[in-house]
Amino acid sequence: LKAIRDELSHENLIYVADSANAPYGDQDPTFIADRTNLISRFLIASHAKAIVVACNTATVVAIDQLRAWCPIPVIAMEPAIKPAAIRTQSGVVGVLATGHTVASSSVARLCSQYGTDAKILLKPCPGLVEFVERGELSSSDTRSLLSGYLTPLLEAGVDVLVIGCTHYSFLTALIRELAGPNVEVIDPAASVARELTRRLGTNRRSAARLEPPSERFFTSGQTSVGQSVMSTLLGKGIFVHSLENPDANGAASSNPSIERTCPGKPGHASHLKR
Repeated sequence: LKAIRDELSHENLIYVADSANAPYGDQDPTFIADRTNLISRFLIASHAKAIVVACNTATVVAIDQLRAWCPIPVIAMEPAIKPAAIRTQSGVVGVLATGHTVASSSVARLCSQYGTDAKILLKPCPGLVEFVERGELSSSDTRSLLSGYLTPLLEAGVDVLVIGCTHYSFLTALIRELAGPNVEVIDPAASVARELTRRLGTNRRSAARLEPPSERFFTSGQTSVGQSVMSTLLGKGIFVHSLENPDANGAASSNPSIERTCPGKPGHASHLKR
């Protein structure tokens, strides 16, 4: 979200966290696809003009289905294996991701395509998403779990680490600390923001307005928890609205708070996270 705001300072943004169903890495693929489609319909009904699927797991499981019907641009996440394979000096690249992402055909394709001159080590990291969801970015437990995932990669000679889950981006500082100064850490957030800018420009949908841009936040979990955690992660105080299950047509539930906070203001670049 920060990278998108830095790149598109004039755009209105909607951020949806499906916290009630996190982590997606432990969910059934059909369930992930259903949630991705339903929340995307909610965003479209809220007058979004582009959707960023800010979740590697949702991308590998549901992106093809979503793009098949979605009438607006959809920007997806993909582990930055290509640039990592180019930048490595040791010839060994590590990828931190969820189990679904590691086992996906899209990641297998990337490894096959760009792993001829570099060894690509895929590391599923169960448990890290839950720490981020609680806002525990540097606790002793977080540090211990992350260190356990990094140690075998570093011992194998990894000199480039790829952030393969958007939750892990919040752990970048800790990853860099534990990995040491000789290991490069690649977070794809900036490149995704640039791709969003390109797609909006191509479709002539980029905003040009005089009023200040807005940011609206929704969670399917408890709003009090979501508000506290998101404020911590984003480094600023925010207000989080409740998102109950949108129906199959993309409308928000009968929850009046959602109806009040979706006034139909056009021109939003939306951000689906899990």
